[in-house]
Amino acid sequence: MNPDFCLGCGQTPLREFYRLTALPLHSVIQLETRAQALAYPTGDIRLGFCDACGLIANTAFEPERQEYDGDYESTQSCSPTFDNFSRRLAADLISRFDLHNKQIIEIGCGMGEFLTLLCELGGNQGVGFDPAYRPGRIKSTANLRFISDFYSPAYAQLPVDFLVCKMTLEHIAPVAKFLEMVLTALAHNPRAVVFFQVPDTHRIFKEIAFWDIYYEHCSYFTPESLQYLFQFHDFRILDCWTDYGGQYVMIAAQLASSDEQKDASPPSDLGLLSAQMMIFQEKIQPRLAAWRSYFAALQAREHKVVLWGGGSKAVAFLTTLGISTEIEYCVDINPRKHGHFIAGTGQQIVSPALLQTYQPEVVIILNPIYQPEIQADLDRMGLHPELVLVTETHD
Repeated sequence: MNPDFCLGCGQTPLREFYRLTALPLHSVIQLETRAQALAYPTGDIRLGFCDACGLIANTAFEPERQEYDGDYESTQSCSPTFDNFSRRLAADLISRFDLHNKQIIEIGCGMGEFLTLLCELGGNQGVGFDPAYRPGRIKSTANLRFISDFYSPAYAQLPVDFLVCKMTLEHIAPVAKFLEMVLTALAHNPRAVVFFQVPDTHRIFKEIAFWDIYYEHCSYFTPESLQYLFQFHDFRILDCWTDYGGQYVMIAAQLASSDEQKDASPPSDLGLLSAQMMIFQEKIQPRLAAWRSYFAALQAREHKVVLWGGGSKAVAFLTTLGISTEIEYCVDINPRKHGHFIAGTGQQIVSPALLQTYQPEVVIILNPIYQPEIQADLDRMGLHPELVLVTETHD
């Protein structure tokens, strides 16, 4: 990866503002022993800001070291909260874009849950691409096909009316090349619609959310910077909005007409984003120090602490803080994660049921949107630990 110029717009060098070393290359890889977890390969993060388009990228990212295969477990569909969101989003997209008896392609489909919803609810035909896809996880009578591969120009001839790319663009370093590839795929149907979903960097900056910065995420966007990049690369924006408690940015677009192409004004939030970036840069080290002091105080009182969440946020939270022996377990409702270990720091991922015997004094919730769901689970087990949201500052 060339760190000199932005890989989204190519207009300016990136201005570095945040650096981390030795972060696990993957944060949702299934590791069977603590020794494997502690020895898991690492990479560095050097986040840079583009003053022309607002894209933020990890200039130390090495894409050739990524391994999206059968041991990659990123599904969130075990959560009723997330499942309800997915169903609502699928129904909304079907209604907005008249997705009935259409050809749908999903890039980065995971286990195929969302593509299955679009095809079942709208009577559509779907093709999903993901090298980590595992056959048999989804049972459906819909017209679906899954390809365990990265989407590439080799598949550009596939018919498409609606192209979905959820929580994948942030894993792509050469953003411009990727969007150009998507444009090529739409050449056979200029009326086709694309839908992308990515994390919102505004929220990360506002919350000083270091737990949402990890190695797989090499590109970061705001609503304004995402719109600018799509317009810059010859898309016409149909809509752009946020959802899921402000965590996700969503954009719908089509091919631009010839007179609309390259007519992209600089993002309106560049000044705000730059200011937020500098505040993040100023506050991040004091925030990390406050969290470390908090854990030291819990250890001094001999309190047992667990994290609720055994995925990417857990890895970023623990490795950024350097937390190992202070926490023994991470709780996750996904049964496929149980018994595995957190990359980098080695905590075991366990079922919520284990808390009945472990009896923690403190549960740290890594995604506040799940607090009602977690509280209900604890109530059913008759447990009353102190619940701490990761967004609480401890300053």
